[in-house]
Amino acid sequence: MTSTTKAPPLYPKTHILAASGVAALLSLALLVFPTREVEAKKTYLNLDMDNGSEQVQQSLPPTSPEISAEQPASDSPFANIEGADDTQNAAADAQPQVAELPPEDPLNKTIAVANGDTLGTVFSKVGLSANTLHDVMNSSKDAKQLSRLKVGQELQFTLSEDGQLESLHSKLSDLESVSLSKTDKGYDFKRELVKPDVRDAYAHGVINSSLFVSAKRAGLSHNLTMDLANIFGYDIDFAMDIRQGDEFEVIYQEKVVADKSVGTGNILSARFTNRGKTYTAVRYTDKQGNVSYYDADGNSMRKAFIRTPVDFARISSRFSNGRKHPILNKIRAHKGVDYAAPRGTPIKAAGDGKVILAGRKGGYGNTVVLQHGSRYRTLYAHMQGFAKGVRTGGSVKQGQIIGYIGTTGLSTGPHLHYEFQVNGTHVDPLSQKLPMSDPIARNEKQRFLQMSKPLMARMDQEKATMLALNKR
Repeated sequence: MTSTTKAPPLYPKTHILAASGVAALLSLALLVFPTREVEAKKTYLNLDMDNGSEQVQQSLPPTSPEISAEQPASDSPFANIEGADDTQNAAADAQPQVAELPPEDPLNKTIAVANGDTLGTVFSKVGLSANTLHDVMNSSKDAKQLSRLKVGQELQFTLSEDGQLESLHSKLSDLESVSLSKTDKGYDFKRELVKPDVRDAYAHGVINSSLFVSAKRAGLSHNLTMDLANIFGYDIDFAMDIRQGDEFEVIYQEKVVADKSVGTGNILSARFTNRGKTYTAVRYTDKQGNVSYYDADGNSMRKAFIRTPVDFARISSRFSNGRKHPILNKIRAHKGVDYAAPRGTPIKAAGDGKVILAGRKGGYGNTVVLQHGSRYRTLYAHMQGFAKGVRTGGSVKQGQIIGYIGTTGLSTGPHLHYEFQVNGTHVDPLSQKLPMSDPIARNEKQRFLQMSKPLMARMDQEKATMLALNKR
């Protein structure tokens, strides 16, 4: 079989010459008038924002500096030069203007204390010599306060024309600042205190996990929370009695400077509902200047003994006559209560008393024994060590720290073994009914009620308002 190849069609010579001419003209046009690429404007909807709001962003084609300088503003490639200049001016006007920073004053410098800084390193950053630092620190005893630096603290220096220290100022807190100024005799140190305004504030909380967490959520500081626990510590064992749903209310002093809270003062009144029972406390200063807390009827919140000698500890073993000793491995009466807590946790005296022992006592390890009058005696064992000033023959006050939790003696872990004796007989300190302190004096009862009733009324009003707002 013979294959046949088709010959291409033949065009007239004049047609071929015309097509070549058109192609040449097109090539020339492309060289003279460059192709302009146009990218469509794109719009994106950004939903990934912290505040949940929507943000519209536009993606514009990048502008080449060369095109900006040479491309006329009009779509026509024949736009005049004047129009091109106007475009350049408009583009220049549209560019963001960078504000000029004021020149740094070499005579006034502010240094923020960084981690690891000392007063020496701060002085060095300013260009001050070790001799100047020595002169400052030895100008007065108070000047040594300057060396107690905190990260982030700012020190403002003023220098003379020759680079010598003229003055130094630093704000230590919202209530305190210190300053130093050069005099003919050296340096003069001053400490300035701002007296805050004091107003009453209200806080309310419901316990879901712990008193500390709920109190912090309600806006109470650590110190106020500890005060609250100490006030009700005679009636409530915060290691054992706290339950989910317990509730507290507090009216306390708030320190304010320029409408900014800078600290807290005393608790003026408080209510604590524990296991459905409500306890009330009101702060009262008698005519002799003695301060104490009383319930709404004027009965003292203070008892002869506090309920537990360790704050917020966990009861690891209760009073029992038939407990198996964890180390001796035999049945042995446990004549006290064990409070488990981290090593070094402070231990408080349950009541006023005389120290009849502060030393080693066999399997008890480091032990303190206190005698409270003629009927009561308490024992604190397995201590890591004794508090300063606690020694045999001395005396302590209720709530005073007498030692720290440890594992001395026959102990499997850090805890306090606490015993309570009445007339020489061991009793369960958790079930023992504690003796009451004296109520408010009869001749001051009326004065107390006049002060306490408005506080109780305010707590009622604040709580009612809060509940009404929550129902909306």
